[in-house]
Amino acid sequence: MKPEIVLVEPMMPAVEAALDAAYVVHRLSQAPDRTRLLAEVGSRVRAVVTGGATGVSNAVVDVCPNLGIIAINGIGTDAVDLEHARARGIRVTTTPGVLTDDVADMAMGLILAASRRLVVGDRFVRAGQWPGGKLPLARKVTGKRLGILGLGRIGRAVAERAVGFGMSIAYTNREVCEDVPYRYVASLEDLARGSDILVVAASGGPATRNLVGRAVLDALGPEGILVNVARGSVVDEPELVAALVEGRLGGAGLDVFADEPHVPEALFALDNVVLAPHQASATVETRTAMGDLVLANLTAFFAGQPLPTPVV
Repeated sequence: MKPEIVLVEPMMPAVEAALDAAYVVHRLSQAPDRTRLLAEVGSRVRAVVTGGATGVSNAVVDVCPNLGIIAINGIGTDAVDLEHARARGIRVTTTPGVLTDDVADMAMGLILAASRRLVVGDRFVRAGQWPGGKLPLARKVTGKRLGILGLGRIGRAVAERAVGFGMSIAYTNREVCEDVPYRYVASLEDLARGSDILVVAASGGPATRNLVGRAVLDALGPEGILVNVARGSVVDEPELVAALVEGRLGGAGLDVFADEPHVPEALFALDNVVLAPHQASATVETRTAMGDLVLANLTAFFAGQPLPTPVV
């Protein structure tokens, strides 16, 4: 008999095909009545596969008494109660490393798009407005002062790319990173004050919730740009919207939001904001690699072997 698993959200077709070949897959996103499905199959479910932003609730976990592993297709663990999983003896895995480059690339893309007004220019040309006028001047990227909140894998990859743009780089982190040449700034507010662009690359969760608030946004100022490729929860979203609408913040490039997929409508009309639907890791190559790592973790778990990328 194949082990039974719950797939919370869709994955790459090839990855889903591999899951179907090895397991009995219950697709939660396709169930007309999720509660009924879980009540029927919960006692037989051994694994849950989910996305980093979606996670899995304790309510779902608790109707699966024989659950042994939660395999996250992503690096975020803030949508999974790790302590609850640990108390239940449930293993949790993520897909670190394989999405670092894509997320860092997205950060640089948002920096360029917000600074050089690329989306505004695209709309300007498509609307046939070019023959009748010119756009206001944009902002240079090369040589700017870049602040990075969180110097983990992704923060470091952003910094490496920024070096190619001749940027001066500073960062704040839970601890000083002795192996990098970048300047450490203990205070996030001070980091923002000394930056032209602030990239949020910190993990989500209670420890970082609303870390970027009004004081930080005001320190970044009316010429500053905020880029978020981490979690929407790290930024106080109402304060961000207010700062942009009131002109206290110069611009923003946002790939993540507090209540996805819902985005504050006040942002839609702002030309100084670039919006993306949480697409930082959304390339064929990276999503395939992430799926392969999910499969490897599941295979190891059911074979009683060490997990490739455990968190719990």
